[in-house]
Amino acid sequence: MKFITASLSLLCAVTAATVLAQTAPSLFDIPLKDIDNKDTSLKAYKGKVLLVVNVASKCGYTPQYSALEAIHKKYEAQGFTVLGFPCNDFAGQEPGTAEEIKAFCSGKYDVTFPLFAKLHVKGPEQHPLYLALTGRDAPYPGDVKWNFGKFLISRDGKILKRFEPATTPDSPQVTAAIEAALAAK
Repeated sequence: MKFITASLSLLCAVTAATVLAQTAPSLFDIPLKDIDNKDTSLKAYKGKVLLVVNVASKCGYTPQYSALEAIHKKYEAQGFTVLGFPCNDFAGQEPGTAEEIKAFCSGKYDVTFPLFAKLHVKGPEQHPLYLALTGRDAPYPGDVKWNFGKFLISRDGKILKRFEPATTPDSPQVTAAIEAALAAK
């Protein structure tokens, strides 16, 4: 009986997430929680070019925080921001609490870009944002492969590019795509 109840609860959660992602008019309308667990969305970033990244503190790619902060600062005045989404989906590499994540990011990498509450980027508990980014109707469908997957979002909320985790934020292909998105007003 417990298995059936748990299965039904999981099915309801997945169905609700799928419906929400499919019915949301844009990425800007998907409900989120910030790192302080306050209700928010991407509406505050409408009109900006965004780099959405699933981040983790104990990953081989964690040093990318430095490059993420550098590009955030480099292009911020032009209407660009990095958005960090902590994720523990890959080998438990983001086990910390929100407070621990914030302290790690600010203490070790001087992160000033916005961080959000920990969420799931894949699997049965996938957050609606990541369902919209990676679902079958997305421009770049398919599961996020690991921590530090990156999605470039236009000022009007369209998914422009997807970069795999090994592609560093300051690589020529990422910076060229950011600059092109910023130029396309």
